[in-house]
Amino acid sequence: MASISIRNVSKVYGHGTNANKVIHDVSAEIAHGEFIVIVGPSGCGKSTLLRMVAGLEEITEGEIAIGPRVVNDIEPAQRDIAMVFQNYALYPHMSVYQNMAYGLKIAKVPKDEIERRVQKAAAILEIGPFLKRTPRQLSGGQRQRVAMGRAIVRQPEVYLFDEPLSNLDAKLRAQTRIEIQKLHAELGTTSLFVTHDQVEAMTLAERMLVMNEGRMEQFGTPEDVYRNPATTFVASFIGSPPMNLITGETDGTKFTAGGQELVLPAEVGYRGAMIFGLRPEHADIVTDGAPGWPLTVEVIEMLGAERLIYGRLCGQLFIVRMEETVPPPHIGDTVMLRAEPKWLHWFDAKTTKRVGK
Repeated sequence: MASISIRNVSKVYGHGTNANKVIHDVSAEIAHGEFIVIVGPSGCGKSTLLRMVAGLEEITEGEIAIGPRVVNDIEPAQRDIAMVFQNYALYPHMSVYQNMAYGLKIAKVPKDEIERRVQKAAAILEIGPFLKRTPRQLSGGQRQRVAMGRAIVRQPEVYLFDEPLSNLDAKLRAQTRIEIQKLHAELGTTSLFVTHDQVEAMTLAERMLVMNEGRMEQFGTPEDVYRNPATTFVASFIGSPPMNLITGETDGTKFTAGGQELVLPAEVGYRGAMIFGLRPEHADIVTDGAPGWPLTVEVIEMLGAERLIYGRLCGQLFIVRMEETVPPPHIGDTVMLRAEPKWLHWFDAKTTKRVGK
């Protein structure tokens, strides 16, 4: 296992007036054995950052170290890494066993050691019965496990996963996530996992690095990122459905937006233009006749164990999550909302950065 240090790393394509900076001064310290997820929307630079760690992209500024070695000028083959890609990249004419053993054979690893490693990886991934099959005889999930097995047998210092589950359907993605978690628990190898799916990020990561437009918005545990988003982007990207965000003005006791005034449940120490945030599960519908914030119900989604109530608050879309056991309102009803002070989030309207705890 090895630690990974990403220090003030930037990436620029082109030169002069045609220069396009796609990674902006990213820094992160990853301890040996950690499972880190790099998450963000398409085009945010997450795969580019991973490819720079792998050595498949040159670093314009900064440095990357794997263990004690700075690897900026070290070839990918010398970095002691193994990658698992979105497309399985298996040799179609080779058996599963041959696909997994090929890299070791090229590296002139002894046959008995190859046999030991392949059989061990096959047992971990439960693909032992398929070793004599070719990739076309396997399902998508089985092929992805073969691709992971090919990486496992390398016994590298670092695993790099570049959206490996994107080609799988929802059920297979969930199953393969479990396989990856079990794999990391058994091997304990430092891993970087790139995805655009925030559910994958939340369920897999020990810590997650949230990217947006080539910049690192936040780096922390899934719990911290969810409960204390550093910016409005993180607040809206992490969580399904996303955090409700309303831009307006506050005098500390009231919040005004869209011509509507909301009385805050407790005084806050902020004044002026602010963005108010509240997770859908933290907005409660008043049932005791007490005053609250009026929400006119527009749509109700039934999702089995819960319902999502969509309406307008301060003229903006607002979502409330309800348990299925609670009687829902009807479309067209106006319901009153309230929230405990501890669940309110505040962001600076100009910088969109979090203020306060």
